[in-house]
Amino acid sequence: MSTTSTAPSDGERPSAAPALQESLAELIDLSLLGKQAHWNVYGKNFRALHQQLDDVVEFARQSADTVAERLVAIGANADGRASTVAAESGLPALEEGSLPDTTVVTFMVEAYTTTIANMRHRIEALGSTDSVSQDLLIGITAELEKQSWMFQAEMA
Repeated sequence: MSTTSTAPSDGERPSAAPALQESLAELIDLSLLGKQAHWNVYGKNFRALHQQLDDVVEFARQSADTVAERLVAIGANADGRASTVAAESGLPALEEGSLPDTTVVTFMVEAYTTTIANMRHRIEALGSTDSVSQDLLIGITAELEKQSWMFQAEMA
């Protein structure tokens, strides 16, 4: 019995794997930053932001898992270790301690802006090598844009 590989060819894999790994690191970092803000936010919009940050964390974790599984499906390795995430994520750092609600909103808009810009760059890079991975990142980016819009609405 023979099997047919549907994964990208060896020539395509080097282009797809780095884009997916970078996305994985950022999504893990986004989930951690969201949880850090969730624990430390205070202010008049505490409750709404507390719940909104739970949505951030849940989506980022689910998306990270999906991206990691795609990496393995194309024959690469997923690396979600803390040291890798710290080295590879391009997201801004969140200050420690108690965080006013306005600071959290501004930070999340910045984090989303960075993530979305990076995802769009990866989507473009994947266009000629792996349309399945590209489609995966397009779907994730659409939801990131929606969540970003919701934080931006808090700034109005």
